[in-house]
Amino acid sequence: MRGSRRLKPSACALAAAVTGIALGAGPASADVPIGQPVNGKATYYNDRGYGACGTYVDPAAEDLVAVSAAWWTSANPNDDPLCGGVSVEVSYNGRTIRVPVKDKCPSCSADHIDLSEAAFKKLAPTSVGVLNGITWKFVR
Repeated sequence: MRGSRRLKPSACALAAAVTGIALGAGPASADVPIGQPVNGKATYYNDRGYGACGTYVDPAAEDLVAVSAAWWTSANPNDDPLCGGVSVEVSYNGRTIRVPVKDKCPSCSADHIDLSEAAFKKLAPTSVGVLNGITWKFVR
């Protein structure tokens, strides 16, 4: 009997890991609404350096997106589920692009994304500055 009691927490942790449920550490990664459209706005940035996922980014040259801090669920953003293959599909004015999440935008509201300059240029000239009326969604 005692042996099976010891296995239950491990089995629960394994089941949680397989299904992607976080145990007692804030919101689960399931809280990111994969595939659910969000209406909002996009801006752009071009500051090179290390992104929130711990990799070097060059937003002037590569396609990527920084998403609102509201979507991050881990105390250490390098370990956040958003850094594990989640992208954002953005549609604006008849064009659609897909860009990987590689950074966090601390000043963005939940419906605001900050595209790399390279990605932004695929939707509109940078002289526009802000794309209002975009639709975006998290995708795998």
